Amino acid sequence: MTSSISERITQIRSSLPDSVRLIAVSKTVPADKIRAAYAAGIRDFGESRIQEAASKQAQLQDLSDITWHFIGHLQSNKAKKALEQFQWIHSVDNLQLAQRLNNLAPQLGVNPQICLQVKILPDPNKSGWTVPQLLADLPVINQYKNLQIQGLMTIPPLGLNKAEVFDVFNSTSNLAKTIRDQNWSHIPMPHLSMGMSGDYEIAVAAGATMVRLGTILFGDRPDSVN
Repeated sequence: MTSSISERITQIRSSLPDSVRLIAVSKTVPADKIRAAYAAGIRDFGESRIQEAASKQAQLQDLSDITWHFIGHLQSNKAKKALEQFQWIHSVDNLQLAQRLNNLAPQLGVNPQICLQVKILPDPNKSGWTVPQLLADLPVINQYKNLQIQGLMTIPPLGLNKAEVFDVFNSTSNLAKTIRDQNWSHIPMPHLSMGMSGDYEIAVAAGATMVRLGTILFGDRPDSVN
């Protein structure tokens, strides 16, 4: 990529509807590049490793209006650190993790924004609720008053064509509507966290309100990391 981070951000933002929140996925990206993205107007950054994020957050403490989003697989034993470091957790993928976050949040004095990760299609490489599991767990999730449950997150399986990817995103959007229509007191579902660098335009067409973009903003990552 020959264009600058600033130029790429400007181009992407101009193509997104105002209703879509751009989360710059900064995993493996050094703090100076995050500063460049910040200077270009980005305030939402996504990380997927607790320890790596902590190092960068320490270097960027002066940028006090950044919102940090955790987007990676979250192990239960790292739930406390995730709550301490992140305002949003997009990858709550099972009932036990949701319960742990709900129990820890008041102890830490936080009220985190949460997305529930769902698998529309079977995928052994992804975590998340299946649709029947999630619908069955909603009565329990509705009791987790220490979490601000904001919506659904999904990642399509690899190897799908564009029409199949759209179907995954559209099914996620329809699932969120189904949940909203059930009128749970504590599961409003206003947001859909869907779409990455290769498929964000499809996700936006299907109703995404948040897109998680890394490579298209920051360039290719080292081969040694995911």
